[in-house]
Amino acid sequence: MSLWLTHPLFIPSLVVGITILLWATSLLPEFITALLFFAVAMVAKIAPADVIFGGFASSAFWLVFSGFVLGIAIRKTGLADRAARALSSRLTDSWPLMVASVVLLSYALAFVMPSNMGRIALLMPIVAAMAKRAGINDGTRAWYGLALAVGFGTFQLSATILPANVPNLVMSGAAEGSYGIHLNYLPYLLLHTPVLGWLKGAVLIVLICWLFPGKPHAPRDLTPPEPMNRDEKRLAWMLAVVLLLWVSESWHGIGPAWTGLAAAVITLLPRVGFINGEEFSSGVNIRTCIYVAGILGLAITVTQTGIGSAVGEALLQVMPLDAEKPFTSFLALTGITTALNFIMTANGVPALYTTLAQSFADATGFPLLSVIMIQVLGYSTPLLPYQASPIVVAMALGKVPARAGMLLCIALAAATYLLLLPLDYAWFNVLGKL
Repeated sequence: MSLWLTHPLFIPSLVVGITILLWATSLLPEFITALLFFAVAMVAKIAPADVIFGGFASSAFWLVFSGFVLGIAIRKTGLADRAARALSSRLTDSWPLMVASVVLLSYALAFVMPSNMGRIALLMPIVAAMAKRAGINDGTRAWYGLALAVGFGTFQLSATILPANVPNLVMSGAAEGSYGIHLNYLPYLLLHTPVLGWLKGAVLIVLICWLFPGKPHAPRDLTPPEPMNRDEKRLAWMLAVVLLLWVSESWHGIGPAWTGLAAAVITLLPRVGFINGEEFSSGVNIRTCIYVAGILGLAITVTQTGIGSAVGEALLQVMPLDAEKPFTSFLALTGITTALNFIMTANGVPALYTTLAQSFADATGFPLLSVIMIQVLGYSTPLLPYQASPIVVAMALGKVPARAGMLLCIALAAATYLLLLPLDYAWFNVLGKL
């Protein structure tokens, strides 16, 4: 025991463990836990300041910030209500149809828009306006279901599309850097979409309809919309340019975060923009921004201090990896990813898991590429909301309580591991990957 207390990873592990416990149990508001992590980590000197506060330099943080600003402008100009009017006239006849339309829209947008945070920022004000037109009020279980449909549909289903998800890009970069393996768009899509895209999307729709029931009604206002005003037209053109820049990132090399930040700055400019200082201060949720920075900073700290590597090596020793038992090995590799998700969150898991993939391949007899691909099911299925920052952002924008997000997380994870994991294993075998 005394040896463990003097181990260099003891204090960092204690700080990280308590932070995760507080987020998992919601004993404190999420942003206070994040501030507590920053304060204790700096006082205890568990890592340099640029590591602990690395979340503020992350592109994900600035996408969250930009999303809040653009969302305010979309709502204020009336663009959100106009888009909602076009959607709600056809998609609010029944609750399952409404939930399915939101999930499918979240998934479909991932094919053309590479940023999870950007998609959530674009969709949330539109879905909120659509819900209002269908008689679904803020703060109701039905509204929580729609907000979670945006968050879960955006993050979990987009894991099947290679460039549409940050963990996917981390995995792709780690695979290329460590093993010279270049992941291709179409083979990746074929491997993951049938089970983790289509079937998981269907399960998500069923669970939301069951856990968050609602009774939408068709909008009574059948009058044709007024022509777009000047601000709506200007904002629509600006968003079109932003979307084009997001889609063409591979050509110009400017990340979605910085495109979004530039658009947010334009939105705030006097006489040129769309919102004033008061609207900015009341609409931008600084609490959520701090929470996201805390999650990202924790993941960076875990990686830089060596906690992640130590946990990964320990899991390698205790997990039942056996070349004679392929399904057990498949299950164990998914379990390793799930365990790493607790300490590194989804964005950090692929960086560590992929570097250990050769050891896993040697122990299981699986092809190296297949071992790398197995992690997708694990990191795309968080057990708690904090493990996936896009879900956290969607919950914050929709003012969804932590309990509701945790309920759907656990329910979808249970369904995924009990129903979809065996099907995913079978699909890997059909394609000759194992």
